[in-house]
Amino acid sequence: MGRTKLYDRDALLDAAMRVFWQRGFADTSVQQLERATGVNKSGLYAEFKGKEDLYLASLRHYVTQRGAEGLLTAEPPGWSNAESLLQLGPVCGADRKGCFAINAMREVESLPEEAAQIVASSQAAMLALLLKNISVEETRMPPKAVAEIVLIFFSGLCIEMNLSPSPASVKRKVKNFMAMLKTL
Repeated sequence: MGRTKLYDRDALLDAAMRVFWQRGFADTSVQQLERATGVNKSGLYAEFKGKEDLYLASLRHYVTQRGAEGLLTAEPPGWSNAESLLQLGPVCGADRKGCFAINAMREVESLPEEAAQIVASSQAAMLALLLKNISVEETRMPPKAVAEIVLIFFSGLCIEMNLSPSPASVKRKVKNFMAMLKTL
């Protein structure tokens, strides 16, 4: 009979994710993960094959838990959902900046191969939701092209959040971007 787990898997993934998010995959040690999660190395390795497996589980957990997609499913669909994503999606809290999945793209070469697949799948899902919202609006460009532009701007905002821009600056940039976007 196996030992009873003394931790909650979601809480462990949240704690590990915060460390990976803050430090990146390469600069995160197993000792830092032990301290953050409160689970010792043998406990972590009983649940995960290693640091890579824990990173992938943390990334999957983030992608399924983040609220960005929810911002794009509000009724009625349209520009307001895209603007909500841009205003609220990159804002996560003082200890987490931007988007964990977007940040992962910056170090994709040092990540397990599956990480790129998780991020690409997440981006494709977000693009599909953006397309659904933009398709109900009048655009001169093909809606998919407009949706791709929004996703690229979102990714840029997420990266910029690492510089801790003022909320007023982000709001201004999103307002200007939305005004420009509606002319496309």
